[in-house]
Amino acid sequence: MAELDKKMYKTILDDHFPDDLSITFGDARLVYKKRTWKIPDEKTGDLIEKGLRYGENPDQEAAVYELVSGNLVIAGCEYIRPGNGLVSAITEEDMIQAGKHPGKINLTDLDNALNILKYLTERPAAVIMKHNNPCGAAYGDSITEAYLKADMADRIAAFGGCLALNRPVDKATAEAIAVNYLEVVAAPDFEDGALSLLTKKKNLRIIRLKRMADLAGYKDMKYLDLKSLTDGGLIIQQSQTNKIRTEGDFQLAKTLYKGVEYIIQRKPNESEYEDMLFGWNIEQGISSNSVIYVKDGVTVGIGTGEQDRVGVAEIAVFKAYTKYADALCYKRHGIALKVFEQEVKEGKRRRDALDEIAGETKQARGGLIGSAMISDAFFPFRDGVDVGIEEGVTAIVHAGGSDRDFESINACNEADPKVTMVFTGQRVFKH
Repeated sequence: MAELDKKMYKTILDDHFPDDLSITFGDARLVYKKRTWKIPDEKTGDLIEKGLRYGENPDQEAAVYELVSGNLVIAGCEYIRPGNGLVSAITEEDMIQAGKHPGKINLTDLDNALNILKYLTERPAAVIMKHNNPCGAAYGDSITEAYLKADMADRIAAFGGCLALNRPVDKATAEAIAVNYLEVVAAPDFEDGALSLLTKKKNLRIIRLKRMADLAGYKDMKYLDLKSLTDGGLIIQQSQTNKIRTEGDFQLAKTLYKGVEYIIQRKPNESEYEDMLFGWNIEQGISSNSVIYVKDGVTVGIGTGEQDRVGVAEIAVFKAYTKYADALCYKRHGIALKVFEQEVKEGKRRRDALDEIAGETKQARGGLIGSAMISDAFFPFRDGVDVGIEEGVTAIVHAGGSDRDFESINACNEADPKVTMVFTGQRVFKH
């Protein structure tokens, strides 16, 4: 059975989707071209033309299409025009190394990374995606620092992830990347000496996306978001755009309840505003329900795709503690925390060293002290807010608009020291 499972992942499916696809909306006709690449055969090395390796799973055929002609305007909204292709426009020249040539998940992870990075263009930034959610994201003074911070934010989940960088990869960054296992590395360019290091990893997909340098221009471009239903139907919607661009776009938390006005008592300071903006930008690419914690331009704990908000706030705390302890262990002993724990059980490591890591993690509250807590929608009750406050967050961001916003405001004002809170006036669910 193990051999059959292993073979399944090596199988490359032929896809039987047409080369061209067109969709008609009233009088408008959108024309799409299937993207294929000439890629070296994994056995012979001969160039063969292939599209996606497979879909979400190895037994699903899949194809990717680029919009090549047609323009659509509905209710005054002009959707993205041809010629703006990013992931769907990747050519053989862009795919510097195909590795095990991409499947659907590789490209959708990269696409969602760009959906986040388009709001993080002002500084060097790195996003590592796993299963279409960021597992680590960070700003840095250099692109090397941004990558190292994003990786250390969650070394565990970063294994086999998709890394997207918004600055060219230099040799120092390539050296840092080469230490770890990734499926995809994408950047606007790769400087001298970087590629010779990365191409040693034969299964790594290395993608140059020159248009990443223009990502800021995609902030306000809307595209058609299509969802196919089990019955063959479709749900079509406009893509969402982030309305929060500067600290001035946040609203200090305020609400009226039974004739009484409740107002947040402490305004954010500059560093809190920076983290709240960073965190809200990261939220644009996270599956809902979600709550995340960020500090100093780095994700600390990311909770995604849960059914209840207090639960996801707690999960993000648990992940923050776990990742913090693992990072401590790796920096101190050069191995993952789970490996260290096993070696303690086997008598190869001292128990007191493990207890020391646990004690330091608890004292630091998993790095959550002084962090900002960001929720993609309002907190329906104060219990979710209380989770963050108990761990030492100093700033909270959410959409606002709950009947019980007054409870969350009271929770912040009652905290010692007081916690600040802002509303975005915008929900950013992503399903």
